[in-house]
Amino acid sequence: MQRFCTLAFVLGLILMVFGLTYILPIIASLYFQDGMIWHFFHGVLLNVGVGAVLALASMRFRGEVKTRDGYLLVASFWILMACASTLPLLWALPDLSFTDAFFETTSALTTTGATVFSGLDSLAPSLNLWRHELNWIGGLGIIVLAVAILPVLGIGGMQLYQAEIAGPIKDSKLSPRINQTARLLWMVYLGFTLMCIASLKYAGMTWFDAVCHGFSTMSLGGLSTHDANISYFNSPAIEAVMVFFMLVSAINFSVHYQALHQRSLKPYILDPEVLPMLGLIAGSIALCSFYLWRFQVFPSFAESLRHTGFNLISIGTSGGFFSNNFDAWPPFVVWWILFLTGVTACTGSTGGGIKMFRGLLLWKQAGREMYSVLHPHAINPIRIGDMQIPNKIIFSVLAFIFLYFISIVALTFLLLFSGMQPVSAFGAVVSCINNAGPGLGMVSSETNYQGLSDFQTWVCAVAMLLGRFEVFTLLMLFTPAFWRK
Repeated sequence: MQRFCTLAFVLGLILMVFGLTYILPIIASLYFQDGMIWHFFHGVLLNVGVGAVLALASMRFRGEVKTRDGYLLVASFWILMACASTLPLLWALPDLSFTDAFFETTSALTTTGATVFSGLDSLAPSLNLWRHELNWIGGLGIIVLAVAILPVLGIGGMQLYQAEIAGPIKDSKLSPRINQTARLLWMVYLGFTLMCIASLKYAGMTWFDAVCHGFSTMSLGGLSTHDANISYFNSPAIEAVMVFFMLVSAINFSVHYQALHQRSLKPYILDPEVLPMLGLIAGSIALCSFYLWRFQVFPSFAESLRHTGFNLISIGTSGGFFSNNFDAWPPFVVWWILFLTGVTACTGSTGGGIKMFRGLLLWKQAGREMYSVLHPHAINPIRIGDMQIPNKIIFSVLAFIFLYFISIVALTFLLLFSGMQPVSAFGAVVSCINNAGPGLGMVSSETNYQGLSDFQTWVCAVAMLLGRFEVFTLLMLFTPAFWRK
């Protein structure tokens, strides 16, 4: 019982922190006079009030959060946060169902960028800003933010940080104190976001569009204020700015901090993921641009390079923006981009998928197994960069990959069971579990996810949560061993 009271105390504190995120859309509603201010004001009162009651009622049970409890806290709060975020949408849009509202907020918080909304151009500005702010908060994660600004969480902050942060290497710290590490990561994230907003304004966006798209670009969230997404602007300058910052967001933010702290590009060169990621993207753009130009999808190679570069980087890094209906491109390019959503982003970035580090590790492990066949007695440790990888991490990655593919298969069959066509079902699951946004067929960039049934919508929402939690955090809650004392 004390264990759950301790979790309730921390959950209450984080819920109060999350209540403060309503302030920005309140300011936007006042500025634009869109009539939504009371919906957000009630949201503040509800979140802060419920959080305060939980924290006060369980204050005497405050203590260290154990590692196992950290995973339970992170999973429960993300689901609670997605539910709480629906309130302004449900109050403002009476025809919106809870299923669609939950899908929209889950998509925003997991930085998937899939949407069931149409008519975004006429949506109240404060509601549009709310969607994009959720995108931005979900980029590095509300738990990391709470660890950064609530010193009381320093007691068990490492457990929460490890449960929240993405990637196979979770114990690397920029500072001896984990709350300081979280604070440094958020400072870097905020700094790049402000640079992105200013650059988008300079490139031709309005301040409102620049803020919204700056949030969703740095979080690799993919949400837009327009139904036509980035094709609305038809601007090479805007696309170039977004490409640059999407690549920044796909790199480990710890590496960004080290580069800024040392005032050197050396950390990028030494990092084992950055150069392989950039090489994979560059090679893919060259191949796909030539392929599309060769088959006359675009009239010139320059136009082919422009649209291929933007859409491949956006979807491949799990950004989710689009400037063209890439689902209508030749199948080779479409399926290659879908493959990239799983392996392109780096560990510690805001991107989804299995991450570049795990891909490199699997490649090295395959090579080691083939070498062992020829030299069964040789000692051949796996090294990525200058890091020797312990076998326990290799086994963990292999288990993750197995659960990742099993999840894709199971969820795809659920969508097939519901009557969805195979290409659409597979594309929806892969895009959602990789937090990439647009899928194939009936969930492409042209149609979005509004045509799904309630059952199909919930399956896709589960896929997004699995992807954001990197499978383990969510699935382990359903094992008997997790609940055993």
